[in-house]
Amino acid sequence: MIFVFDIDGVIRDVSGSYRRALADTVEQFTAGQHRPTPADIDRLKAEGIWNNDWKGSEELTYRYWETQGRSRPEVTLDYETLVDFFQSRYRGANWDGYVATEPLLVHSDYFAQLTTDQIHWGFFSGATRASAEYVLCQRLGLVQPQLVAMEDAPDKPNPTGLFQVCAQLHSNWTKETIVYAGDTVADMHTIQQARSQRPELAIFGVGIIPPHAQQTPQQKADYSDLLTAAGASQVLTNIEQLTLAVGQTLN
Repeated sequence: MIFVFDIDGVIRDVSGSYRRALADTVEQFTAGQHRPTPADIDRLKAEGIWNNDWKGSEELTYRYWETQGRSRPEVTLDYETLVDFFQSRYRGANWDGYVATEPLLVHSDYFAQLTTDQIHWGFFSGATRASAEYVLCQRLGLVQPQLVAMEDAPDKPNPTGLFQVCAQLHSNWTKETIVYAGDTVADMHTIQQARSQRPELAIFGVGIIPPHAQQTPQQKADYSDLLTAAGASQVLTNIEQLTLAVGQTLN
């Protein structure tokens, strides 16, 4: 069995880091006129194609200016400048930005138990490799985890990166049950595209409700419904609930 994990919203809580940097960036490039709310960001993510938060920042900035009667070609928006600003808030000068405050959502013992249970595990994330390795290696203490990051594969929901990490984990990976755990519609759509491209695979999506969507029972239920509608075979509230026993029920 193979478990592959998204990172943001699954391994670490990014509501006060990536999402905060996204809101800061939109506010900066709309001249302080608009700051998206967490609900605004969730609605964007629910479209299933905005896994890259730099691109999400750009898109929400354009959408604001369109509400002000300005077409996209009329907006002076340099993407590299936008990314630099985002990174100045998220990463900071020396990993001292919002990234330094991210709460972890899992303990390293969880991965040790997966290994004991003979589960092959790795990560497929839209985060940069540097950011992903910061949380996996420096914060969690994992040693050389198998990882496909932003620089290594096309953006989700393209499943190329998922296939890549599975191949890194097991030489006969196409014969294994594959479980991908993520917290967004794009993650679940990745599973749908993987099944479409490789219908012979036993591949399942497990939705993880991120902390920011667990503030009330109704919010939690709504987010669960969102992930289920996007293709999740099961929805959990914390990644450590994904065990060998749970994986076996997906067969």
